[in-house]
Formats: sequence, structure tokens, C-alpha cells
Amino acid sequence: MKKSSIKSTKTRKTPQKRKPRTKKKTTKSNIFALSNILVLITILALSITGYFYNENQKLIEEKNNQIKQNRIYKEKLAREEEYHISKEYEEKTKALDIEYVSHIDSNIYLDSKKPKTRKLRDDLFDQKEKVNSMQKPKVVVNIEPKIKEKLSEIKKIVVNKPKQAIISHRPKLAIIIDDISTQHQINLLKNVGYIVNASFLPPNKSRTHTVQVASKLDHYMIHLPMQASSNRFDEKKTLHIEDSISKIEKRILEVRKLYPKATFINNHTGSKFTSNKKAMDKLYQILKKYNFTFVDSRTTSHSVANLSAKKYGVRTLSRSVFLDNKKDEKYIIKQLKKAIKIARKNGSAIAIGHPYTITFKTLQKAKKYLDGIDVVYVEQL
Repeated sequence: MKKSSIKSTKTRKTPQKRKPRTKKKTTKSNIFALSNILVLITILALSITGYFYNENQKLIEEKNNQIKQNRIYKEKLAREEEYHISKEYEEKTKALDIEYVSHIDSNIYLDSKKPKTRKLRDDLFDQKEKVNSMQKPKVVVNIEPKIKEKLSEIKKIVVNKPKQAIISHRPKLAIIIDDISTQHQINLLKNVGYIVNASFLPPNKSRTHTVQVASKLDHYMIHLPMQASSNRFDEKKTLHIEDSISKIEKRILEVRKLYPKATFINNHTGSKFTSNKKAMDKLYQILKKYNFTFVDSRTTSHSVANLSAKKYGVRTLSRSVFLDNKKDEKYIIKQLKKAIKIARKNGSAIAIGHPYTITFKTLQKAKKYLDGIDVVYVEQL
């Protein structure tokens, strides 16, 4: 009994005590809660970041829209200004077209002083008439030497001029290229193949060789800067409407010394100046004093050049068409044909272009359209 009891006691296992789980559960729950908090914080941070990102994007978009609107507004202003300037510079209006074709401006082709050649021819005609009316041969003997002398004077005067300037009765067209300042432009002008008038801008810092280039030519004009409706065209010595007559005279004397062969001046820009009667009166007094002929470029339909010309007896010519307001061959040819039509109708016309490569090339090709037209220097009109 004792052995069995002992054996039984050995084989019997003592029950193990369960360990408490409270700590693990609390740890897991803490971790879970912490992770939830982190997720919430992350979501909140992302939301805040997204909110500020969206707000920032909105601000950027608004700023871009504002910049775009400003650009559109500036472009609109630029277009309006360009349109305004184009109206000032390109006289395409029907009123002006009618004016040129109907030759309403014929009264500005004043000739207060007859050219010397014409005066001599008139004198010769008068002398011959007197001789024919007289019966005494002695008078003929006395007058004949005078006629010979005057004929020799005429030959001296016209020796350098083309014969067509005197004997031709065909329509005359003077083509002027404004803004000339370089030898390269003159080379292109000469390659056109017929007479084209060069109108030189006065020298400045960006145009240092204009005088030297002009000195090699026998025929040229002065392209004098005058005040436009927009100040962006102003140069250092641009003539302004408020300039005194002494200031204008000083400027005219300057260009006379720079370009001693020139007797013709046309305006560079000048829509404001040429439409101001007081300013043009002052200018014409000086032009008359220094024996200049004015060619009105007609940069405005409100030009009063013809009124001042009548008042001071200064010979004045006027542009008929602009050739190259569009840098396009078809357009230039169309404008040239218009100038030819005006020349045929009125006897003469003036076409003004600019030293664009396309203009020179087109004029070179356009020689075939000039049949029956004398293309001349402005002094031959």
C-alpha cells in the first residue's frame, strides 16, 4: 500500500498556474490606439497640406490669369496704338485716294520762281517773236549774238540732266526711298535698274556714315525727322511744334551743311508737325530763306503743308502713294500701279517706299510696268 501510494504520488502532476494576460492586452491596445492616432495625424497632415496646396494652386492660377489678362490688355492697347499709327502713316482712306486721283492737290505744286532753263527758253521765244515782227534787218544782227549766248547757257545748265527732263511730255514718276543711311542700301537702290531717289536721315549715334555715303551721290534728298502723334518716334533733334523759329533755322542750317547738294526735304514721321499751322508757317519761312523745296510725305490726312506753301510761295510736292506698308510683293506692285495711274492722269506722281529688301527686289522686277512712264529725280517734276 505504501509503495503504490508513493508511486501514485510521483506520477501525479501538479496543476500549473495560469499567467495573467492583462499586461499583453494593454500593450496591444496601446499600440493599436497609438497607430490609430498616427494614422489620424497623418490624414490630418495630408488634409492640411492638400488644403494649402490647393489654395496655393488657386493663387498661382489667379496670378497667371491676371498676368494673362494684363498681357491681353497690353496687346489690345498695342493693337489700338498700331491701328492709330497705321491710320496716320498709311493713307489708304477713300478720301485720300480720291484726293490724289482727282488731283485736288494740284494747287500745292507751286512754282513761284521759274527754273532758269524755262525762263531762258521763254526769253528766247520772246526775242524771236520780236525779230519776226520787225522789218529792219539791223535788229536781227544785234539780237542774234544774245540768242547764241543764251543757248550756250542753256546747254551748260542741262548738260548733267537727262534729255527726257526737257523734251519728254510723257507722265513722270518719282520714286523716293526714305530712311536711307548706309552704303548697302545705296547699292541695293542702284541695282534697281532705273532712277530711284534716296532720302537720307540726318546722322546720329546709330547712323554715323550717312554724310559720307551721300557725298558720293549727285542726287539725294533730306529725310528730316518731325514730331509725330506718338512720342516713340522722336529722335534727339526731331522738330517739334513748340520749337522757335530760330531753333528750326539752326536745324535746317545743320542739315544744309551736312548735305550741301540737297535742295529737297521730306518729312520723316511728322503727322503732328505737318498738321500744325503755326509750326508749318515757321518751317516754311526757313525753307524759303534757304531755297528748299518741301515734299510732303503725307503721314497724316490733316496736313496743312499746302496752306503754308501758298502763304510763303515755297514750291511743295506731295506724296501720291506709299509703296510698302505691307512687306509683300503683290501689294508693292499694286501700289506702284496706282502711282502710275495717277501719273498718267495728272502728268506726275510721287511714290514713297522704305529700304526693305523686298521693296528693292520688287522694284527691280517691276520695270515692265513702267512702259510709257519717265521715272525721274524729284527735281525733274
